[in-house]
Amino acid sequence: MNKYLVVGLGNIGQEYTDTRHNIGFDIIEYYASILKSDFQPNKYGSTIKFKIKGRPVTLLKPTTYVNLSGKAVSYYVNKENIKLENILIIADDLNLPFGKFKIKTNGKSGGHNGIENIIKSLDSFIFPRLKFGIGSDFLKGNQINFVLGKWTKNEKEVISKKLILSKDIIDSFVFKGIRPTMNKYNSK
Repeated sequence: MNKYLVVGLGNIGQEYTDTRHNIGFDIIEYYASILKSDFQPNKYGSTIKFKIKGRPVTLLKPTTYVNLSGKAVSYYVNKENIKLENILIIADDLNLPFGKFKIKTNGKSGGHNGIENIIKSLDSFIFPRLKFGIGSDFLKGNQINFVLGKWTKNEKEVISKKLILSKDIIDSFVFKGIRPTMNKYNSK
């Protein structure tokens, strides 16, 4: 039976709560709230294991910080014997308009240090991603402050609706696969 690993990228610590870079954490925490489950501390991250119609799924929040997420991802891929095509990495993306989703089967990091670290750790760029657009509404040279900045009130209202959609995307990935999921949800 195929196992699935859904990884939300984010930074641990209260100071990073509600920041743009932590949208991956926000998405899988929302999914966990639907499951009425709590993350359990484990090596390199906190996890929840469950089944969707008999399919084993692990939600992972790495505790290695975003830029070193590859350590946690490669550990769980090897420990759980998960195929790379059954991993879904959820991360923020500056190149997408705010609130837009983009699902990809593979690719380069797009300048995202966490994705770059995962590529290096897995020695492969062929793994699915769910990217959440955070926009690029910042002055030149202010990228770090923007990415680590808190969501505005208006952005939070949009995100609350997008969290519902993100659960549907994850379920579709597990049930139907990456390509049908891309066809249905890209740019929503």
